[in-house]
Formats: sequence, structure tokens, C-alpha cells
Amino acid sequence: MPKRVRVELGDRSYRILIGGGLLSRAGALCRDAGLGGAALVVTDRNVARRYAGPVRAALEGAGCRVSMAVVPAGESSKCGARLFELYDRALDAGLDRKSFVVALGGGVVGDLAGYLAASYLRGIAFVQIPTSLLAMVDSSVGGKTGIDLPRGKNLVGAFHQPALVLADTDTLSTLPRREYAAGLAEVVKYGVIRDAALFRLLERRAADVLACDRALMDRVIARCCEIKAEVVGADEREGGVRAILNFGHTLGHALENAAGYEGLLHGEAVAAGMGYAGWLSMRLCGLPEGDLARLAALLRAFGLPDSARGLRATWLGLVRAMALDKKASGRIPRFVLADRIGHARHGVEATPALMKEAWDVCRQ
Repeated sequence: MPKRVRVELGDRSYRILIGGGLLSRAGALCRDAGLGGAALVVTDRNVARRYAGPVRAALEGAGCRVSMAVVPAGESSKCGARLFELYDRALDAGLDRKSFVVALGGGVVGDLAGYLAASYLRGIAFVQIPTSLLAMVDSSVGGKTGIDLPRGKNLVGAFHQPALVLADTDTLSTLPRREYAAGLAEVVKYGVIRDAALFRLLERRAADVLACDRALMDRVIARCCEIKAEVVGADEREGGVRAILNFGHTLGHALENAAGYEGLLHGEAVAAGMGYAGWLSMRLCGLPEGDLARLAALLRAFGLPDSARGLRATWLGLVRAMALDKKASGRIPRFVLADRIGHARHGVEATPALMKEAWDVCRQ
């Protein structure tokens, strides 16, 4: 039996199912969620080779009329040009307001397909079927959809909740090791911001986590989804507490921008950003030095950077990117910082001098 988590948002509430064998049941599960008619499955070239066929067969078996749209893999597909190509595919597929979109893939596909669903005909239903660890624990849940602009990540988008999330953990067995490790950055984040017991579990069983022990990872993924569901249920549109989900992301997104969204995975950038935010947390929020050391050690145990050492970026370019971050106010960055493992604060401002000092430390 899959693990179940519910996101409580009134008449827009939905289920997250976590476990093996869900792709073959996708059609029946979508039908149970009240979805049917025409469906457009959006995926990328890498995922399509393995999983497009089974998902299409499952949906057609439930009576859906299925069309496919395959985009290039990678962050570059989260752009306006690709979005408008998908609008044409939706029109060709005959999608109407009773139709739905299926996002089959990682975070890029989920954000892009979700924004397609949010904006096509002023909004139609969509289903998230994440195939990466990062998407399972983070981007597929909570309704954030969007595309990037050349000057920054996720600057155009909409809140549009999925009707259903199906996290088939069988797909993790085909995930490249580096992609899997990158997803663990978001898992670590949840422990830092909300659950000290989860953080201790990750420390104690780091080897099993890295080996993708299925029973353990089903449990870990479900706990991450529970945390996100709690936060999203309390603050759907990031007016307050939901901002804690961005721990490590302020510098992380800026690092991705500096890299031109190539060569540096999102989770790797977030991991470096957590090292930076951890140092600021120690200076501004009293995070114990021992907790910062535990964070760095866990990131290293998962093969992730605990600093920005070796990354190519200029401080001026990073400052400009952070000024455009969604959490900035008056172009002044606002940080999510932790006062202890398991508890975070949002909206914390640092002086320019302290931000630069943290960067210098983070580069060593």
C-alpha cells in the first residue's frame, strides 16, 4: 500500500501517494480523482524513453484520450518559447476546461507543465507524476508553477495546485546518482527548518539513504511531503511561514543564475546556499556552531557541497541576482535562517558587509 499524505486547502485539497507501482495505476487513480477526457502528458526526452509508454497505457486504459508533448531535458526548457509551444500542443490535442495536463518528470517539467495548466483557458486541472527525488519531496507539492527569465529563476508563474500527486518511488532506481544526491539537499532542508528527528535519522542512516533503501526512502519522502503539506496548508501563497521552505535558496538561485543554469544542479546550488545561510544563521540567529558543523557534515556525507568553494561567480553578479529574488523587499534580500536544527525564521535581513563576509567564508 502506498503512503498517503493530504494537502488540506479546502475545496482544492488533494492527495499525495508515495510508493512503488503507481505509474501502472495512474489512469485509475486519475479517474478516482475525478479526472477524465483528454489529457496532455508533458515530459522530457530522458524520462519519455522509460516512462511515457506505461503512463500513456495506464491513462488510455482508464478511457482517457492521450496526447504527448516531449521537451528537451534541463532548466533551459523552463522558458517562454517552450511554454508557447505547449499551448499549441494543447490546442492540437483538443484540450478543453474538462481536460487535464500530466507533468511526468522532474522539477523542470513539473513547473513548466503546471504553468501551462494554470494559464491555458485560464486554468485547467493537472496531475504531478514526479520521477526525481527532488520533485517528489519538493517541487511537485504546493502548487508553485512557472518559468525562468534570463535575469532570474521562477520570476514568472502562478500558484496552481495539482489535483493529485503520484510519487512512484520505483523510478528512483533509474535516477543518475548525481541527480539523486541533488534531491537529498531538499531532504536535508526539511530537517533543518522543521524536524530535528528527521535530521537525526538522516545522520544515523546516511549510508542507507545514499543506497536508496526503499522502505526508508518511502518513509523519508512521506515525511518531507507531510512537512510541506503542513506549511502549504497554513500559508498557500507564501505570505509568511511558507517562506521557510526557501532555506538555502536565496544564494542557491543566484548561483544557478551565475552558472547560466548549466553544469550546476538545483540541489547542489541549494546545498551551497545552505552552507552560506548556516553561517549567517550562526551570526544573526544564534545557531550553535555544532549544529552548523552537523549540517556541513551531512551535506558532505551525501556528496553535496557545504560551501561555494570552487564555484564560478562574482559577488556583484550574485548580489544583483539576490536583489531580484522573490523574497527580496525593495531589492534587499531577505533570508531564511535557522536558530537551531529543526527550527527556522524567515524574512531576516543581513547588512551588505555581513553578506559579503559570509560569501568570503563560503568560498574558502
